Amino acid sequence: MESFSTVMVVVALALIDAKGRVLVQQRPADKQHGGLWEFPGGKVEAGESCEQAIVREIDEELGLTVKASALFPISFANQVASPGGRSIVLLLYGAREWSGVAVALEPGSAVLWVDAQQMLALPMPPLDVPLARAIIPLLEGVAKAETAS
Repeated sequence: MESFSTVMVVVALALIDAKGRVLVQQRPADKQHGGLWEFPGGKVEAGESCEQAIVREIDEELGLTVKASALFPISFANQVASPGGRSIVLLLYGAREWSGVAVALEPGSAVLWVDAQQMLALPMPPLDVPLARAIIPLLEGVAKAETAS
């Protein structure tokens, strides 16, 4: 009998504002990677597309409305499972449009708008680090456009 690996798909969102900042969320202290800063998001549930999962997670975690049509892919990171464990693929999407004001709705979490340099100085879970590096050009491009206008 052939054996297949089990992969958990997780989605995250980089909300990028007009000033070239991105929203990051601090994980509650009582969770894995507690106290570290990450891009908000979560697991894709059975029957959901990745875009549907982002829209749901951002509403649940931050109280924001993001339309699936406003999402664009940025990058991904993966963690290979230890023997008998589960591999994780983390897909990072971006959005420049949303409605509402971000509020940390999960007890013990916090949100923060940061520029590229501030983001790189924050302690992050291992899978978020390469994603943070991947969005720097997007942040810096927005910041330069803001300064020029």
